[in-house]
Amino acid sequence: MLIEDFNRTIDVWITELEQYDFNSLCAKPSSDSWSLGQVYMHLIDETNFYIEQMKTCLGTNDNAAEEASTEAKSMFFNNNFPDEIIEGPPSNLYTPQPDNKEKLRSCLINLKNEIKVVEILMSTSSYKGKTKHPGLNYFSADEWLQFAEMHFRHHLRQKKRIDNFLKSKQI
Repeated sequence: MLIEDFNRTIDVWITELEQYDFNSLCAKPSSDSWSLGQVYMHLIDETNFYIEQMKTCLGTNDNAAEEASTEAKSMFFNNNFPDEIIEGPPSNLYTPQPDNKEKLRSCLINLKNEIKVVEILMSTSSYKGKTKHPGLNYFSADEWLQFAEMHFRHHLRQKKRIDNFLKSKQI
């Protein structure tokens, strides 16, 4: 179920990408906000990190007794991020613009392919390790996968705000 949810959500991002030209992808609503291209770059970078965490969890029993934070447990239970704008780490200020639209599409498809690898590992691994999220304590492979899908959905709210900006500016 988690794999299907992830694939369904990432497919929304892949399909939606087709409607934008490169100028629209790089247009920023304000100087201190991201363009849609930067949102895509953020999602790709973060999801690659999450996938690496999943693979680590599926290859070890390290930290198996550790737990996610109360906030993370609530997010997993609700299967959603809080409905609020979340300030990320300061490094988010340096999220680059994409090189081109095709590279974004290619990276998203690569994420889907990597999730297929994780799916095989999940079905065959007997390990139950956990790795530490920078702010939410320890996640298992399943939790990292759920978190990745929720993260994509969370940014759909931001995408909607940027889409409204693009419509108002006719970029």
